Amino acid sequence: MATDFPARLKDLETTLASIEAVVDVDALRRELAELNEQAAAPDLWDDQEHAQRVNSRLAYVQGELRRLEDLRRRVDDLPVLVELAEAEDDADTLAEAEVELAALHKAVSELEVRTLLNGDYDPREALVTIRAEAGGVDAADFAEMLMRMYLRWAERHGYPSEVYDTSYAEEAGIKSATFAVKVPYAYGTLSVEQGTHRLVRISPFDNQGRRQTSFAGVEVLPVTETTDHIDIPETDIRIDVFRSSGPGGQSVNTTDSAVRITHLPTGIVVSCQNEKSQIQNRAAALRVLQSRLLEVRRREEKAEMDALKGDSGGSWGNQMRSYVLHPYQMVKDLRTEVETGNPQAVLDGDIDGFIEAGIRWRRQAEKA
Repeated sequence: MATDFPARLKDLETTLASIEAVVDVDALRRELAELNEQAAAPDLWDDQEHAQRVNSRLAYVQGELRRLEDLRRRVDDLPVLVELAEAEDDADTLAEAEVELAALHKAVSELEVRTLLNGDYDPREALVTIRAEAGGVDAADFAEMLMRMYLRWAERHGYPSEVYDTSYAEEAGIKSATFAVKVPYAYGTLSVEQGTHRLVRISPFDNQGRRQTSFAGVEVLPVTETTDHIDIPETDIRIDVFRSSGPGGQSVNTTDSAVRITHLPTGIVVSCQNEKSQIQNRAAALRVLQSRLLEVRRREEKAEMDALKGDSGGSWGNQMRSYVLHPYQMVKDLRTEVETGNPQAVLDGDIDGFIEAGIRWRRQAEKA
């Protein structure tokens, strides 16, 4: 048993206690009771949108409480395990305690990151848009790789996601795609992924096998809520319908069900073709437009505050990560310096280490 084990355990207990205070476990338990009561109401599904919000929040609160209570139980059990092992001079159990302490440090550190998400919009669900940038067909292919990466990340965590729109490129990949990650704090978590991503590899689309550098942009917006008051007069928008393109079910790409909305004052254009009905696509496209307009308003307000504070710093979102597949294997975050030699795991959705480092880096940048 390492001599610093008691100090490390005490540090762990202190960190967990501070997390429990910030999260307010008692308030979570009260909220869980209220949500269970709402979910049991016989008229819950009279308002489907409200019912979905209640059930989504209920699942989130249940998960958070289970996670906190499990960590608390494991932290409380560890000193007892060590005491028994030392009393019986059981080397195997002491080694097991070391492994458990390391696992708990990792789990508590991940949970601690959540307490850093205290921005106005951080608790929101996320609306993610990925666009191919410079690099031709390789950029379109890279954009599709990034889309898969984020959807796999959401799948790994059990987070529901919904693809609203995909614009396929002619040869391979996508021009752009928009999807939602429907879990609380998805925006605060994924917002550090916003910026330009760069891929370096031997192009599978180059007959001469030359190395190609391509770029894709990631935009992350908070999903709007009823309290946001984003009014969009009918006179400010133009709605066009068209036939969906790309892979899809029979009714998806044989009827004019896809919807494109142009916001005339700003020139913002959004589209949705994922749903089978024009009405559903229109509703989804309006939600995306509201999120974009909310982001416009948020940036205007931030610019005003920065002007008052004399903030002349540039945006932290550009050129944020490189994915190198040739001549060596590495993914490196250019802001936090976090890197890994396993790009395939990253592209399969293993990006938690990058996200956690990005959240901590952003907090430090905000304090500077």
